[in-house]
Amino acid sequence: MPEIFEVTISCPYCGETISVLVDNTLPQQNYLEDCYVCCRPIVLDVSVDSDGQVAVQARNENE
Repeated sequence: MPEIFEVTISCPYCGETISVLVDNTLPQQNYLEDCYVCCRPIVLDVSVDSDGQVAVQARNENE
């Protein structure tokens, strides 16, 4: 059963702390989400380990 997790990240552009929602349906995910402070696109690399722990790496789209 999928679960939605709220994860706090720092925007790689403006440095503001924002919350994003991620789910655990796939072990690896990669998607874009706009920062709601500066409106720039953030690439989110999401991984879920075998215990269901979610890890999110945020980077700018030019990295």
